[in-house]
Amino acid sequence: MSVTAIKATKADKATDSDEGKDKDKKGGKKKLLMIVAVVLLVAGAAYWFVLKPSSGAEEGPKPGLIVPLEPTQINLASGHYLKLGIALQMVEGAPEDVDGSKALDAAIDLFSGRTVEEVSTAKERRALKEELATTLEKSYEEEVMGVYFTEFVTQ
Repeated sequence: MSVTAIKATKADKATDSDEGKDKDKKGGKKKLLMIVAVVLLVAGAAYWFVLKPSSGAEEGPKPGLIVPLEPTQINLASGHYLKLGIALQMVEGAPEDVDGSKALDAAIDLFSGRTVEEVSTAKERRALKEELATTLEKSYEEEVMGVYFTEFVTQ
């Protein structure tokens, strides 16, 4: 074989290997694009069926009327008392003529016998309000969604 033929054979091999590398690169890019497309498709489906924000029907009850109740005095420990006024946040569609006796009874049960120190801090009042709201939601069969203190005086 001549020198020219050997050079041509080497050049052909180099061209063949370059074409093979190009095909591998193109095939690798296609595979990568397919994988990315599948991952995006799965992520989109997961968002649509699992993570998508729910419609308005599933957000929960909407606030309705606020029903203020007459303030009541509750005996605390050591001869002190608490004058407590509350208002009930009703859900939309709840009856307008709410009997407040369940709410006042629950408030008396919750606050009676506590010390002035136990009801004086804002943190403790918030905790007591949350506990009262939870009790009232059950007592009023989900017609009450919150409670507000309209008067809170200790002596």
